Amino acid sequence: MTFAPFFGNAALPNQVKAALTLVLTVLLLPVYAAGNVAAAHSIGARTAEALSEAVIGLMAGITTQFVFDGVELAGQILGFQFGFSLVNIIDPNTKVQTTVLGSFHELFALLVFMELGIQRWLLRAIAESFRLIPIGGFVGSKFLASQLLHMAGAMWLIGAEIAFPVVLATMVVDLTVGFVSKASPQFPAMFFGISAKVLLGLAVLYGAVAFWPDSLAHYFYHALADLERLLSIAR
Repeated sequence: MTFAPFFGNAALPNQVKAALTLVLTVLLLPVYAAGNVAAAHSIGARTAEALSEAVIGLMAGITTQFVFDGVELAGQILGFQFGFSLVNIIDPNTKVQTTVLGSFHELFALLVFMELGIQRWLLRAIAESFRLIPIGGFVGSKFLASQLLHMAGAMWLIGAEIAFPVVLATMVVDLTVGFVSKASPQFPAMFFGISAKVLLGLAVLYGAVAFWPDSLAHYFYHALADLERLLSIAR
């Protein structure tokens, strides 16, 4: 409810998150309580159990959050490429300024996220974690940390793949305008170049959006597979 996309969104009131947490507890307790009876009695042991469960929740949330971060990164790259770096709005989740295209990319990813029902798969993963890893049974390792870092690095690859068509089109415009202005110094390169780059970039972006649902579905399903692998490693 804190780290996962949709559930951790600032637009979702804290009262709703608390109610969902209680409902999930009531639903999961009869099913998984028998194999997760806590044997710890000391405060330190109970604290360790709570921390281990928090780490599992963190892993469940950030695996799919990396996809959103990569998509937003693509939007920020395109915003700077179009010259929209000063056209910013306040992101309600992070409370910081973000580009308009970054918010557009993130909202599109959220729509695909909801359409695919990934939020239900995350809840299923939380339930499955109690079967795979008993309470307090989380085992951290260097290999687990390296896998998380590898997944974080994939965020940059997602951003580059989504932004690549538009970046390539705008670079072609920049090169063309540069050659023309070199051949004809009287050519208004600044005025024509920015306008042509924005128009062509938006046209390519409009065409690329049609391929985003399939690409995002691949990213989200891959993130769920990564989460399943992380839970298996942490057993």
